[in-house]
Amino acid sequence: MRNTTKITAAVLATGALTLGLTACGSGSDSGSSGADANATLTVAATPAPQGEILAYVKDNLAEKAGLKLEVKEFTDYVTPNTAVQQGQVDANYFQHKPYLDDFNEKNGTDVVPVPGGTVHLEPLGVYSESVKQLADLKKGATVALPNDTTNEARALKLLEANGVIELKADAGYDATPKDITSNPKNLKFKELEAAQLPRSLGDVDAAVINGNYALEAKLSPAKDALVAESAEGNPYANLLTVKKGNENDPRVEKLVKLLTSPEVKKFIEDKYEGAVVPAF
Repeated sequence: MRNTTKITAAVLATGALTLGLTACGSGSDSGSSGADANATLTVAATPAPQGEILAYVKDNLAEKAGLKLEVKEFTDYVTPNTAVQQGQVDANYFQHKPYLDDFNEKNGTDVVPVPGGTVHLEPLGVYSESVKQLADLKKGATVALPNDTTNEARALKLLEANGVIELKADAGYDATPKDITSNPKNLKFKELEAAQLPRSLGDVDAAVINGNYALEAKLSPAKDALVAESAEGNPYANLLTVKKGNENDPRVEKLVKLLTSPEVKKFIEDKYEGAVVPAF
């Protein structure tokens, strides 16, 4: 049975108002050289698959490695980073580097990837309750997209890769619908918070859904998506991250070794059957 703590964005937002961006708690004051190797390492994660992967590590690998691990689950893409920045948690595991870079730039935070801490890819997929393939989308159909910068660009690039739209040649990780140069079906785009996308399927013709939220909604990129991202050469693998200066925390180094172990690779492959792909 998983032993995790769920934290809502509202609770942490209240804490953020009190703490601002000051460092406190178990993770932020103890730089990499001063961290207590025997203290509990607290890691923020979205519930699936990151929370499930961490729960596997905690239940099966951590004790033997001499690591005390606590997992705190978040249901959004903002508070895991602010919690690391503020020292409410020691590390987080929920995001890819394009999202992290964009978040740091917009929020003035200094959350960084842990060396060797690239763990898995969740293929982004297009889902629909009304059509069986992208070609069946009617003219004027509405497609829902994640509204955070990097994942919206990622969704648009997936649609482009499958011949639905064309983007400007220089459209990068911050592409938006304004960068579309060809839209033969005159599709309309509805921008929603990523967590809301599975619930939007009954109201739109299709939705491009992040892998973790698809899993929570019992949707499989491998089985249910009209199209899904390829893992080859994909920059959107999920990382373990910490506040800058804590990269060499001995507890974090232990966790990296466990998250990229053969045991975790087998767990991911067996449990998710292609809906989550090891990236190490």
